[in-house]
Amino acid sequence: MDWTFWLEWVLKGFVLCLVLLTGFAYLTWYERRALARMQVRVGPNRAGPQGLLQPIADAVKLIFKEEFTPKQVYKVVFVLAPVLTVVPSLVLAAVVPLGTSFNLFGREINLFVSNVNVGILYIMSIASIAVYGIVLAGWSSNNKYAMLGGIRSSAQMISYELSLGLSFAVAIIMGNSMNLVDIVNAQRGMWFVVLQPVGALIFWIATLAEVNRAPFDMPEAEQELTAGYHAEYSGMKFALFFMAEYQKMIVICMIMATLFFGGYLGPGVDKYPLLGPLYLFAKVIILLFAMIWVRATWPRIRYDRLMSFGWKILLPLSLAVVFITATGILLAQELNNQWFLWAIPALSIIGLLIAVAFINRDLRRKSHGRI
Repeated sequence: MDWTFWLEWVLKGFVLCLVLLTGFAYLTWYERRALARMQVRVGPNRAGPQGLLQPIADAVKLIFKEEFTPKQVYKVVFVLAPVLTVVPSLVLAAVVPLGTSFNLFGREINLFVSNVNVGILYIMSIASIAVYGIVLAGWSSNNKYAMLGGIRSSAQMISYELSLGLSFAVAIIMGNSMNLVDIVNAQRGMWFVVLQPVGALIFWIATLAEVNRAPFDMPEAEQELTAGYHAEYSGMKFALFFMAEYQKMIVICMIMATLFFGGYLGPGVDKYPLLGPLYLFAKVIILLFAMIWVRATWPRIRYDRLMSFGWKILLPLSLAVVFITATGILLAQELNNQWFLWAIPALSIIGLLIAVAFINRDLRRKSHGRI
């Protein structure tokens, strides 16, 4: 293995980190402009044309803002907690394929940092680490509101991580692999979201809870916890938490596009490989808009209902979806009848309707004071 391999690996990792850092900055602009349009207001429009320099102005402000560290915090953990939160958001994207490959000066360049055979296992393990930073930030702050935010984050992660893992299992079953490149190639005929729309929906809901986005932003909950786990943070330490959330939004949308929406696949991608990143970018932009739309329309749900929804509705529905998907694909292969594949989305949607009926019944009973 020559030195050029290591040079290529380092350069690709550097470019990916640069893209994510730039994406984080302009995702804040994108969200503020989209929310402003939905709420019939202007949004950022002073720093640069259409406010395009606003992220740079925000970065300068945070760099020069005074950092205040309370006297009674556990200082080493207090300083390390933001780092433990932001690093997983960067390394998650290493196994996501951005395209196929192209030739540069006689060398074949693959459009991914690393092609891991168990890429999905890698993603699940790294995504689970990020909660440590939030929990440790709440504990080390020596503040009851911050501590409650950290505890909420850990409980929420445990509740929704099971459903998230099962939705990963759906993609593994349909792609017959844990390698993300193989899963993308398995969608050349049909995107997995067509075959299993409910599985994609469960993945979407679970990832919203995973990145603490509205309506699952209980670890922050300004009205209840005065900003929650990062209440004692300021300056660049706060910026790292902010950065981690938005970078995880981008990476989660990249993963969802890869698992259920064909990833980098699109017209002409085999002939022109550099179209792959553009197709993936377009899908990520659409999925990010959906995240922003949810924040603009759905109110924060009560904490006990959030936990109840995760354990009583989402987890049983996830188990049913995995069973339906595995059974449908097995019958289609054994009996050589592709009609069994179309029973998968039909039965999954029926299961979703039953889950919605249970939610409505539960809400009616609570509204009448029976629970």
